[in-house]
Amino acid sequence: MIFIQLNYVMYKHYTDTKGRFSSPVLDVTEKQLIIERNQTLQLNCRGRWELQWVLPSGVPKVYHGTQIEETRCGKKNNQYCSRLMLSPALAQHTGSYRCRYRQKHRKQASVYVYITDSQRPFVKVQSEIPDVVYMKEGELLVFPCRVTNPDANVSLVKFPFHRIAPDYRNIIWNSRQGFTIRSPTFFYIGLFSCETIVNGVKYSNRFLTHRPVNKILDVYLNSTGLVHTLQGQMLALNCTVTAEWNARVSISWTYPQKANGSATIIRRISRSRTNMLFYSVLTIPRLSKADRGLYKCHVTSGPSKRETNTTVIVYDQPFIQLKHRDGPVVQASAGQKSFRLTPKLRAFPAPEVIWLKDGMVAAEQCSRYHADRFSLVIRDVAEEDAGIYTILTGIQQYGLFQNLTLTLVVNVKPQIGEKTVSSRQPGTVQRGSRQALHCTSHGVPPPQIQWLWHPCPPKGFPLRL
Repeated sequence: MIFIQLNYVMYKHYTDTKGRFSSPVLDVTEKQLIIERNQTLQLNCRGRWELQWVLPSGVPKVYHGTQIEETRCGKKNNQYCSRLMLSPALAQHTGSYRCRYRQKHRKQASVYVYITDSQRPFVKVQSEIPDVVYMKEGELLVFPCRVTNPDANVSLVKFPFHRIAPDYRNIIWNSRQGFTIRSPTFFYIGLFSCETIVNGVKYSNRFLTHRPVNKILDVYLNSTGLVHTLQGQMLALNCTVTAEWNARVSISWTYPQKANGSATIIRRISRSRTNMLFYSVLTIPRLSKADRGLYKCHVTSGPSKRETNTTVIVYDQPFIQLKHRDGPVVQASAGQKSFRLTPKLRAFPAPEVIWLKDGMVAAEQCSRYHADRFSLVIRDVAEEDAGIYTILTGIQQYGLFQNLTLTLVVNVKPQIGEKTVSSRQPGTVQRGSRQALHCTSHGVPPPQIQWLWHPCPPKGFPLRL
């Protein structure tokens, strides 16, 4: 193993502590170092406060070859020194090495170290599966094929054989970053590779570009209104998200007992010809009263956010509550276009309802009668619709039944059957004789009849009423 000791550089301001070391100082003046694989990397850092090192991602947090020595230094031991040793240094350790203050992370010094390896020109060794890089609107597209040698000759190739040369305006090559496309177009959607040849052997890093789509088209639950259920029963809520092709969404729930983990959540994805469908099913096997409340489905796709919700009501047991709405007697008018008999009914589960009129099934007596949920609707109200109506409600599976009776009064406008006085001879009658006048009328309630008499006018004058 070859050992390299990097020269320790002393700066004049090392000994001047007034206003110095606002940032830590490394013992190297170059911005980059180049060493070979299996050599030892040694870096020294000095500063006014306690120091810490930030190493490249390729250096494991627990690595037997990493050693850090921390001491107090300076003429009066009023400075802090830290020595980093990495042995053996490997190709995957290539990257930026930073020394910073433990309490002031922005104050730092750094150097980029290349650890060359003829058998590993790229820092990352890929598996058979290409890495995914994301092409986002208004952002740079980066193919991160970093190399272990700054002089490596690397080409960008679009599958199968389209070689793309850097122009250093839109297509830029940087050995520390890879290829950067400043203004990517749809051309850059597909399979790409960074390729280099070392000693006649071709090496490559492959990348599959993905253009994220964040448009959420629709979010809905399988139950749009209130959810009524019984204690001990199972609850299943399905949140369905419709999004564009290539979209990736995240679905999460908030619900009353989330902290206790009372629900299980199952997710699945399907595709249609035009959209992607994402499903998230929340299930609680046995409900308790603590599970009642608001259930929210939250959906995010990149910066896009949507949500929908429903309220779950949990009852202790099944029930029927049936009362009069406007008293036991209700009134309608003959000729009315429609009239609705509607009592106050609360029940769970939903009961079966049958309406009777005078003890017979109402719908079988007249085609003008029809049930609308819990109400009985009477069309073209007539006098014969008056009677006694009974609503029968029942939840047979739980043995619950309750009835309620209403009396319908149909008001009829008064009508006079004879508008003239009935007389065999409507002319003059003999003075002092007895005559009988008849007036026939009908209405509901029964009308009051009042007789009016007008004397005959003198001869030659018309009768005025």
